[in-house]
Parts: sequence; C-alpha cells; structure tokens
Amino acid sequence: MHRAANEAPAVLLHSCCAPCSSYCIEYLCKYFRVTVFYYNPNISALEEYRKRAEEQKRLIAIYNEEIDEGSREGHGIDVIEGEYAASDFFDIAKGYEDCPEGGERCFRCYELRLERTAREAASRGKFSYFATTLTLSPLKNADKLNEIGARLGEKYEVEWLFSDFKKKNGYKRSIELSKEYGLYRQNYCGCVYSKTLKEV
Repeated sequence: MHRAANEAPAVLLHSCCAPCSSYCIEYLCKYFRVTVFYYNPNISALEEYRKRAEEQKRLIAIYNEEIDEGSREGHGIDVIEGEYAASDFFDIAKGYEDCPEGGERCFRCYELRLERTAREAASRGKFSYFATTLTLSPLKNADKLNEIGARLGEKYEVEWLFSDFKKKNGYKRSIELSKEYGLYRQNYCGCVYSKTLKEV
C-alpha cells in the first residue's frame, strides 16, 4: 500500500523527452510525488524543441487521466517547462564541438541541465530529491550522470536520487510505452552535433 500523496516524498525529475520519461515516470510515481522538469537548451532547433516539449506534456496528461481513472497506479504528476535558451548550450559546447558523442561535450551538457534542475529544486523548497531520465538511455553514461548529480546535490542541498533507469528492462519498457501511446521518438539526442553524426 502506497503512502498518501501528501506523505510521499517529492522529486523533481529532469526529462529529456517523453519516450525516455515514460518508464521513469511510471516507476517513480508509485513512490514519489513527481514533478517533471523539461529543460533542454541542447535541442538546437526551436521547432524540434517545441515538438518534444508538447509530447512530454501530452504523455503526462495521459498518465494523470489514467491515475484518476484508477487504471494506472501512482500519484499525480506535475510538469514545469524551463526556459529555452539554445545559447546556453552553445556556450558550454564552445571548444568541444569536435568531441565524439558521449565524450566531454556531453558531460558538460549533463552538467548544464542537472545544475539547472538542482537550482530549480532548491529554489522551490518542496523537493526532497532531484533526478534525471537521462540514465535510461543506453547511450548515456549513468555513472557520470550520478557523479555530477551527487556533487550538485551537495552544492544546492537537495538530495540526488541515484538511478540507472535502463536496468531491469527499463529501456525496453520505454519502447513498449512509446508504441502504446504513439510517442514521437527522435533518432538523435537533440544537439546539432548529435544530429550531424546521425546524418553522416
């Protein structure tokens, strides 16, 4: 039996996209009051950014409806959309444009997004934890994400929720949920550098 919503700890979950968040939210909302924080300045094209943001909101609306109906277990889910400033990403990527995918440029991008999430969690004063959906992807370095998250948690005094959501078939489940809800699944991370690699 799960705790009442007002007794469950609150987590601010950074999300990169609806498909990656699908399993993470499904799992976490059984134990936490989840607020999804959609903050992704790495997505270079505004049209692509908006498409992913709206798909994220659509998925959360579906989940909340299912929770209200009793067909999905868990607490209701909130969403916050962060500011969109692609220049923030290009600033941290400067000098690292030619790094291979999964290298130092990506680590700097992790830090950018997780630091913004930690600041958001701290400023609102209601979150016991913060986390990210990025550990779901087989292409993302969960150890590095957890290392960065733990350090930022100490800095902002909000506990980092360690995760590797791809484990225990988490990634497989996200694919199943994406198909079930007809989610838009992009084939690149979001930045212009990852898109260029896909097009080579």
